[in-house]
Amino acid sequence: MNVPLMDVRAQYGPLRGEIDAAIADVLDTGRFILGPNVAALEEEIGRELGGRHCVGVANGTDALVIALNALDVGPGDEVITTPYTFYATAEAIARMGATPVFVDVRPDDFCIDPAQVEARITPKTKALLPVHIFGHPADIPALREIADRHGLPVIEDAAQAYGASLNGTPVGALGDIATFSFFPTKNLPGIGDGGMVVCADPDVAARVKRLRFHGSRDKVVFEEVGYNSRLDDLQAAVIRIFLRHVHAWNDGRRAAASAYAEAGLGEHLSLPVERDGARHIYHLYMARCGDRDAVQKALSDGDVANAVYYGIPMHLQPVFAHLGYREGDLPVAEEAARTVLALPMHPHLTAEQAAHVVNTLVQAREAVG
Repeated sequence: MNVPLMDVRAQYGPLRGEIDAAIADVLDTGRFILGPNVAALEEEIGRELGGRHCVGVANGTDALVIALNALDVGPGDEVITTPYTFYATAEAIARMGATPVFVDVRPDDFCIDPAQVEARITPKTKALLPVHIFGHPADIPALREIADRHGLPVIEDAAQAYGASLNGTPVGALGDIATFSFFPTKNLPGIGDGGMVVCADPDVAARVKRLRFHGSRDKVVFEEVGYNSRLDDLQAAVIRIFLRHVHAWNDGRRAAASAYAEAGLGEHLSLPVERDGARHIYHLYMARCGDRDAVQKALSDGDVANAVYYGIPMHLQPVFAHLGYREGDLPVAEEAARTVLALPMHPHLTAEQAAHVVNTLVQAREAVG
C-alpha cells in the first residue's frame, strides 16, 4: 500500500465541476485582479472570524511583510518570534530591516513558550509574532497578557491553521493582526499562491489595502512606498469554493489523527498533543521519534511517505549567524528539529492507511530484532 504524505487531488477532484465553472465565470468577466471574488472572499472570511477586516494579498509571505509594515516595524526594531517555523516568518521580519528575536518553544505543541517571552522584551521590541505551528493554536491569551503590559501588538502567523481555534475563538481572531497563506497544501488552499491579512483595527486594514497596491487608494495619488501584492480573482474564486469545505476537511484530518492513535501508533512514536481548549487541525501530523533516521528508512521502504520539516531551526540558519545564537541556546526547538517527523496527513487518509503506517513500523522493528 502506498501512503502519500498529502493528497490535494483527493480534495479538489470531487469539486472539479464547480472549480471549472468558477474559473469560466472569471474568464467571462475579464476581471482578474482584485475583482468581485476577492471582495467576496474577504467578506466571507471576515464573517467567519467574527467581523475582522480582511485584505487579500499575493501570498502568505507578503501577508507577513505587509502586516509588519502596516504596524511600522522597521530598522532598529525587534520582533519576538519562534525559531521552529518556516523561514518566511523570520524572513519577513528581516525584510523590514528589523531583528527577529527567537524564543524557545513548548515541548508538547511546539508553539512559542509564553513563559520565556517577557524576559526577551527590550525597549526595541515592536511586536510579538507567534506561529500556530502545524495547525495547533499558539497560546495567544498568555501572549496577549504580556503584550498588553508592554503596549505591543500580537501578530498571528496562521498560515498553517485555518479553522483551528482556542477556547472557541478561531485563529485569526485572537491577536491584533493575523496572516494566512492559501498555498495549495494548506488547510484552506488555493490552486497557486495567495494570502490574506486579517485586522482588528479598520485603520490598519485600510493601510494594508494601500500597501498591497503601491501605497495608493486610487492609482492616482501615492501616499507611501508599497507593494504589488494583489490576490487575483481566479484564485479567490477557487478559494471561495474550498472555504465551504475547509471545516469538513479539518474534521477529516482530526479523524485521521484519531485513526493513528486507535491503530496504536503511540506505542512506537510520541504523538502530537492537543492542549486543553485547543482545536488542532493537523496541517501536518508531526510525531516525535528518537531514532528518526531508522524510522524514516522503515517507512520509506514500506511506501509510506514522510518528511522532516524545519530540521535546522531558524536561530541556527546561516542567514541569521550574525545574531550570535549558538547550538544549545534554544534546546527544545533544537530537540524538535532532531526528532520530529511528518507522517501522512490529509482529510481522506483512511483507517486502513493509518494501520499500514503502524504495521510498517512494527514489521521493521521485528526485522531488526
